[in-house]
Amino acid sequence: MGVGFLWEVASVSNENELFSAVDALLEQVAQDDLPGPAERKRLREAAGLSQAQIATALGARREAVGNWEAGRTEPRPPKRAAYARLLEGLAARFPAPGTTAPAPTEAPAASTGAPTAPAPEALPDASEAGNASTGRVAEPDVMTAPANTHRSVPTTATAAADAPAARSASARPSRPRRPAEKKATHKLAAPPVAVDERFANGPLGVLDGDGSLYCVGGLVLDCPAKTVPALVDWTLSEGQLGASRLHPSGKDADPLIVLTAAAAERLGLPMELADRRGLRLPADHKVVKQLARAKWQLTKRGFGPWARIYRPAEGGRRQCVQLAVLPWGAFDSRSWGSTDQLEPADIARVLGTYASRVITPRGSTAVSGLEAMTALRPPTRAVKDEKTGSWVSGPMPGSLTAPVDPAPVEAPDEHPVAAALYPRAHQRTPSEVLDEEAYEWIRDPQLLTDAECTRTYAVGIDVNTAFLAAANRLVVGLSAPVHVRTPAFDKKTPGAWLVDLSGIELDPRLPSPFTPHGTRPEGPAWYATPTVAYAQELIDTYRLPARIRPLEAWIRTDSGPYLDPWYKRIGEAYKATMADLGVTSDLAEPEFLEAMVRHKREDPALAAVLSAIKSTVKGGIGKLRERPKSIKHQYGERWPALERPTWRPDIRAAVISAARVNMHRKILKTALATQQAPAPSGNLMLSQDALLPIALLSDCAVYLSDGPSPVDFLPHTADGKPAPGSFRLGVSPGMVKHEGTQELLWAVQMLDEGHNPARHIKGTDAALDGE
Repeated sequence: MGVGFLWEVASVSNENELFSAVDALLEQVAQDDLPGPAERKRLREAAGLSQAQIATALGARREAVGNWEAGRTEPRPPKRAAYARLLEGLAARFPAPGTTAPAPTEAPAASTGAPTAPAPEALPDASEAGNASTGRVAEPDVMTAPANTHRSVPTTATAAADAPAARSASARPSRPRRPAEKKATHKLAAPPVAVDERFANGPLGVLDGDGSLYCVGGLVLDCPAKTVPALVDWTLSEGQLGASRLHPSGKDADPLIVLTAAAAERLGLPMELADRRGLRLPADHKVVKQLARAKWQLTKRGFGPWARIYRPAEGGRRQCVQLAVLPWGAFDSRSWGSTDQLEPADIARVLGTYASRVITPRGSTAVSGLEAMTALRPPTRAVKDEKTGSWVSGPMPGSLTAPVDPAPVEAPDEHPVAAALYPRAHQRTPSEVLDEEAYEWIRDPQLLTDAECTRTYAVGIDVNTAFLAAANRLVVGLSAPVHVRTPAFDKKTPGAWLVDLSGIELDPRLPSPFTPHGTRPEGPAWYATPTVAYAQELIDTYRLPARIRPLEAWIRTDSGPYLDPWYKRIGEAYKATMADLGVTSDLAEPEFLEAMVRHKREDPALAAVLSAIKSTVKGGIGKLRERPKSIKHQYGERWPALERPTWRPDIRAAVISAARVNMHRKILKTALATQQAPAPSGNLMLSQDALLPIALLSDCAVYLSDGPSPVDFLPHTADGKPAPGSFRLGVSPGMVKHEGTQELLWAVQMLDEGHNPARHIKGTDAALDGE
């Protein structure tokens, strides 16, 4: 009995040694026996396993498993053989679609044979393809792994210990996965990878409560920081985050770290700000004190939802990190949709796509829109001092280089130059203030024609990114205003003109192009150059009995197409995002309308990017005339926004003016293309059958139609093309899309009650949901 027992023990021991030797051989030949990265991920998800479960079983880090599945790194012995065994078992249980699962066979308990035929490799999706091409972060087992990038996790001593753990992992029931471990819920094409090695890990990261930093392209880094100063130090020293400048004379984008609620708690931040008015931490908060002790500084806006933490630059190297705190409302749902409710990996994809196409977010979309203007047109450049031979900072031609005060007519009431002229209670008249705003107009219901009252539907059309389209090739002032008396009007000179346009008579069913409320001017008023230029165009084109004779003007002698780079970048971002959502410029009109119905449902994450891009346009233009925000501001005093070169209400007025006259031009061209008899020379009285809107709201126009679609009423030529100059369905900025359809009686009732059908044509408030 004892001899037999000893013989059995020796036999088992010898067998284990043999198996260990076989394992070692298998590890050597297992270098190419793993399925592709996409198949590894598919198998894990099919089994309901998390990356953390597999990492625990293999004695590896969770980040390592994520890198294996993304194809950035490969497992090394002894983990590779155990990982191969796990994948082989999962492939047997969960064959790829279109294949048949092999019949189960009995195998010795200690067998370590590698799969004889790897599972078919699935094609990676767009995000995984982008991940596989990055090759930016080494898996911890690889010798090139950067120091302190990943947390250390105990590893097993031998492959024999790894293998049973791997086997047991596949048999465990699936545990609920914490949010940080859930897979990305939306497919989103990975943005282009930065080529600058300083920013090898992309422009930004989303930090979760376990120290995982989710970056673009599916990359996950391990951030050991447990305090805000440590996070800033780590970001600048090891994070390799940021983005290269958009202009050779500009500045590199500072890294952005987005804090989830769990990350904020880990760093000692409250879940909400007690100061609901100032939206910032008090100066005596422990985190603010920690930053002060570490010699970090905050900007004047303090530590709020968007906190900028910096030290003075050293040797020309910026030391600045931007934080965005999700639980404090850093990402407004009106601009970003439900981005802050997504998983960290998805948030990183949304923000990374926006950063690659527009700019790294630096605050609200309005702030980002204004920052993009400056990044694309920096105020200064390096110039050589002829006397000393050294390089110094000099103004950049074509840019806004220094703050300038507006003309009194361009300034809002509370600005010092306006407050000095009028008492606070004074209501300035059109001859005292430039009032260039977007349309809000309804037609008098008494002016509805009999033919219009027989139609069935009210159909709204909306101009794509109207303000962005208006900025294209728009010449604006770059210098301070100069006052002139009785000037000759020049459409190439940007400025504000006091001129009487009340003599230009239009069809009463048409809105006036000269006022935001669409009513005819009553006398001299101030207008931006695009408005006066359009008045001259109407006079010349239709031989109207009127003349343009400005009484005075505030003009800019230095001018240029300052917004052109901004238009091009954001316009391309808009079109690229729409293309990702299935809306392209080559679609026929019915296909375009169909694609627009479903495009936001295709991918909520991309829809959030699209919403942010559109908000960037509106907000960026609005920021050009930012009003005082502080409750401490006194009427007539200066406020901080006035000290930046991009505080330019005259440029905002020019853009809105151009957008409004562009809208009117298309309204008029559409009407002329639909009337049967041509308009007589010398006036703009249209025939009764001309197609005219019943309401306008900014970039939305409502028409009455016999059918529910824009195709039912927009004019086309004999060969089926849109009538020249009229509204045209399409995806590009300046073209139109379907806004909504309601019944005729609904629209007529709205007009009778004095409400604007364009505001509610979608069934919601268009002012809150528009572009």
